[in-house]
Amino acid sequence: MKHLTVKSHLPPKRKLLALGAATALALSLSACVGGSSDDDTENASASSACPWEADESVTAKVRIGYQKIPNGDVVVKDQKILEHCLPNATIEWSNFASGGDVVQAFGGKSLDIGLAGSSPSTKALSAPLNLPVSVIWIHDVIGTAESLVVRDGAASDIAGLKGKTIATPFGSTAHFSLLQAIADAGENAKDYKLINSEPEQIAPAWSRGDVDAAWIWDPTLSELTKDKGEVILSSEDTAKAGKPTFDLAIASNDFIAANPAVLETWAKAQDFAVKQIREEPAKAAESVAVEVGVSTAEAEKLFGGFVFLDASEQVGADYLGGKLGQDLFTTAGFLLTQDGIAKVADKSVYADGVDKAPAEAAAQ
Repeated sequence: MKHLTVKSHLPPKRKLLALGAATALALSLSACVGGSSDDDTENASASSACPWEADESVTAKVRIGYQKIPNGDVVVKDQKILEHCLPNATIEWSNFASGGDVVQAFGGKSLDIGLAGSSPSTKALSAPLNLPVSVIWIHDVIGTAESLVVRDGAASDIAGLKGKTIATPFGSTAHFSLLQAIADAGENAKDYKLINSEPEQIAPAWSRGDVDAAWIWDPTLSELTKDKGEVILSSEDTAKAGKPTFDLAIASNDFIAANPAVLETWAKAQDFAVKQIREEPAKAAESVAVEVGVSTAEAEKLFGGFVFLDASEQVGADYLGGKLGQDLFTTAGFLLTQDGIAKVADKSVYADGVDKAPAEAAAQ
């Protein structure tokens, strides 16, 4: 993502910053940072807030790229789970608008862990990028949370949008689903006017009448449906057609090798957040509301657009334990037909590009 933004609502993570340091940090950095302190009382307080025994031995700097998506990642951020469980580490959170920009940041070696959809993650593993990263977590399986919304009954199916302007962030899972839906309908993408637009740009363009439709996610999706928009297809439909999409966590292979303790705690934090979404959705929704910018009631409703998997489910054969690598390989084949990548790598590249070890550690 090209735009890094400062969040005023920092995740209640494991380490509490001194007030002066926190103020200076908010003014000077375009990331949310939790760092270490020499204050023993502060450390004790932070450690006690961790849902399990905090690991005070870790002193690493962890650079995390997140997106404003209503899943466990923003719950982890808002509740400062990492800061509390790694009280002597430095945690930096940077906000990105789409997975394509997250992948770009990995190319620039400015992230250690980041959220990217299955399409951008596949591009990262494929030529010409061939980035040394691995998928370490499935934040969610995307369903109705990403959908094709049309203006004022402009069309009732994908064929009816031929010749019309459709906005979507290129390289995202939404873009992949849109192209797949066009192909599944027996149509040619060249017959559609597809424009590359980041989520925050789509709503104003819609209001101006510049676009006829958009395949996008919340909160933009909800804005469009409230403004004379009607959903006619979703990523749930393309998943049922055999082309599922996911929000994934990718991590630098060098960082994975050097920081197994960080990855174990990170995965445990994500697992904790998934279980909170399932078992205490109202509490999780409070965090999502803060981070995504919607009401708590709206945040809770948004959970219904995704499938959330805990660590024990993720390590199974259908996901990190096997089939996800095949799904990435299939995605690569499709992206090649759309000139999204230069070449499909050997199937082993996508299989080896999935590292289930952090999830396995969290499942223990």
